[in-house]
Amino acid sequence: MGLPRLHRLAPVLVLSTSACFATRNDVRILQGDILTLRREAAAADTARARQVDQLNASLARNLAQVNDSLRALGARLVTSNGDNRSDFRQLREMLIQTQELVGASQSMIARFQADNERRIMEAREAQMRPPVAAPGDTTTGAQRPPAPLVETVGPAQLYTEGLAQATRGNLSAAQAAFEEILAKYPTAEVAPDAMVFLADAYDADGKAAQADSMYLRMVREYPRAPRAPTALYKLGNSLARRGRRAEARAMMERVAKEYPVSDAADFAREWLMRNR
Repeated sequence: MGLPRLHRLAPVLVLSTSACFATRNDVRILQGDILTLRREAAAADTARARQVDQLNASLARNLAQVNDSLRALGARLVTSNGDNRSDFRQLREMLIQTQELVGASQSMIARFQADNERRIMEAREAQMRPPVAAPGDTTTGAQRPPAPLVETVGPAQLYTEGLAQATRGNLSAAQAAFEEILAKYPTAEVAPDAMVFLADAYDADGKAAQADSMYLRMVREYPRAPRAPTALYKLGNSLARRGRRAEARAMMERVAKEYPVSDAADFAREWLMRNR
C-alpha cells in the first residue's frame, strides 16, 4: 500500500520541485537585470555629473574672464574719468550755449518766414491796387504816383535779426533788436526768449548787472517758459564769476529744486558738487 501511494506522489513532487527551481531562476534573472540597470544608471549619473562639472568649470572660467575684463574696464574708466569729467562738462555747457544762441526752433523759423512773406505780398498788392480818388480830385490813377511801401517790422523779424547780430558778434545791434521787442511787443511769443538772449548780449558786452537783472526778470515773469531754468542757471554762473558764491549757490539750488528734470538742473547739481 505504501509503495503505490509513493509512486503516485512522485510526479507531484517533481513538478513542485521544478516550479520552485523555475521561480528561483527567474528571481536570479530579475536580480541580474536590476543590478545591470543600477550599474547603467550609476554610469549615466556619473557621466552627467562629469558633464555638469565640466560645464560649471567652463562657466567659472568665462565668469572669471568677464570679471577680469570688467575690472580692467573699470580701472580704465576710473583713470580717465577724472580727466574727462571736466572736459565733458565744458562740452555740455558749450553745447547748451550753442543751442541757446541758435535760438528758435525750425517750426518757429518757418512761422517767421511765412509771416515775412505774407507781409511782403500784402504790401505788394496794396501798391498795385489803383488809389481811390478823393471827392473833387480830378487826378487819374495813372497820373497819381503809387503810395510808398510802408515797411513794418514785427517781433518775429526783430527776434531773427537779434539772433543774427548776436551770432556775428554785433552785440549793440543785437541788444537793440531784443530791447525793441520788449518795448513794443511785451506779450509776443518770442518775448521770453528775447529776454534770455538780451541778458546773454549784456553779459558778453560786460554789462553784468544788467544781464543779472534781465535773467531774473525772465524767470519772474515767465517761470514756466522752456528757457527759464537756463536763465536761472546762467544767473548763478554770473554771480559765481563775480565772487558772490552764496547767491550763486542759492540760484543753483533753486534750479535743481524748481526744474529738476532739465539740463540746467544737471549742470546746477554738478556745480553744487564742485563747490561744496
